Amino acid sequence: MNTLFQKVILSRLWLTFAVLGLSFLAGAVGTLNLVTLLIANLSLLRDHGLAAVMDGGLQQLFELTFQGLISCMAYVVFKTCEHRLCDWLAHGS
Repeated sequence: MNTLFQKVILSRLWLTFAVLGLSFLAGAVGTLNLVTLLIANLSLLRDHGLAAVMDGGLQQLFELTFQGLISCMAYVVFKTCEHRLCDWLAHGS
């Protein structure tokens, strides 16, 4: 997967820039209000216990955690593309 990403995306600067923009948007949308929702969900589970679990509070916690992991992966892609473009600007290679 790593070499495929390097061959397909990082070898073309225009595609690297496009993926950088898309990963930035994906990370921003994924983390928008995520902390607030996570805190509210944990408070709901703490205050209402089993009733909140039966109403889907635990499932929502897993979904929020998964959304956070997807946002982290988008951030890693963003930083990889940023590094490639900065290297190209600094060294021209």
